[in-house]
Amino acid sequence: MSVRLDDTDRKILGALQEDAGRSLDEIARAVGSSKTPVWNRIRKMREAGIIGQQTVKLDAEALGFDACFFVLIRTSEHDGEWQKKFLKAVKERPEVQEAHRLAGDIDYILKVRVRNARAYDVFYQALISEVKVHNVTALLSMEEIKSTMALPL
Repeated sequence: MSVRLDDTDRKILGALQEDAGRSLDEIARAVGSSKTPVWNRIRKMREAGIIGQQTVKLDAEALGFDACFFVLIRTSEHDGEWQKKFLKAVKERPEVQEAHRLAGDIDYILKVRVRNARAYDVFYQALISEVKVHNVTALLSMEEIKSTMALPL
């Protein structure tokens, strides 16, 4: 569904992307409006599906999840049953923060956050015991340079 956004809507979305925990009063001040119209706009954007679930961003390293792996998966299986099993396995693994199906030589890429290399191996062994994969390459992120969910409004 296509929804028309005006400048005020974009300002509200920008303020929410910066910090969705801000009070409605603070957001209204930041966008140059009053509380009730801002609340109505937010409600309408939620109903339209523009604003999704609100969560809290946790600091993975502060919580002991020091290792981030990007896992490249190639499969020789492309039938619906295999895909169903694979998607179920990936969705049920809490270590998987993101999963994407790709065009090109690699079929899937996963972003996996774990405490250390040993924990990654436990994840890897569990995954390959649930679904058959042709090739898995794990890349350890040495440093996160940028991470954002913000869209360039």
